[in-house]
Amino acid sequence: MTPRFSICVYCGSRPGEQAEFTAAAQTVGRWIGEQGGQLVYGGGRTGLMGTVADATRAAGGRVVGIIPKALVDRELANRQSDELHVVDTMHERKAMMGERADAFLALPGGIGTFEELFEIWTWRQLGYHDKPVGILNVAGYYDALLAFLAHSVREGFMGEWQMDLIRSATDAPALLEALLQERTRHPKSDKLAQIL
Repeated sequence: MTPRFSICVYCGSRPGEQAEFTAAAQTVGRWIGEQGGQLVYGGGRTGLMGTVADATRAAGGRVVGIIPKALVDRELANRQSDELHVVDTMHERKAMMGERADAFLALPGGIGTFEELFEIWTWRQLGYHDKPVGILNVAGYYDALLAFLAHSVREGFMGEWQMDLIRSATDAPALLEALLQERTRHPKSDKLAQIL
């Protein structure tokens, strides 16, 4: 069966220190599966990455993992994925994730998650895509980042219109639903192919 939608989830290859992080990843994966969707993610089976993939599959959703060769062993590639793409570079990984997704969601994670979030947001700003981008602020994890982004606007390095290109929320199902609603207002763009 063809998935109703594809959501790219960026998140940590570690579980983090709070149980809420794992619970949120489970909620996101379960929601994707129950809604007949497809998860596109970094292809690992550890930490929050593994949790969201397992929850998606358990709820009947498809899982597409995309992982560079250098991380196959380090992040323990998820061989249970419906599709597992092993690519040469991080650039290829991120471009393929962007191409395969209808929307993007950042869960808690480390430097890799931040980099993926900021790049996909930048690509939207530059017009490479017009797909919705969300931040799930679990247990206040992103409070400091969101405050810093507001500071950047106040200091004149960003505009409010750039902040309007991302959504942040604490309720996973509500945020996921909002991203899908926004997706229906923005037709798919093929401009992401320009960065492959």
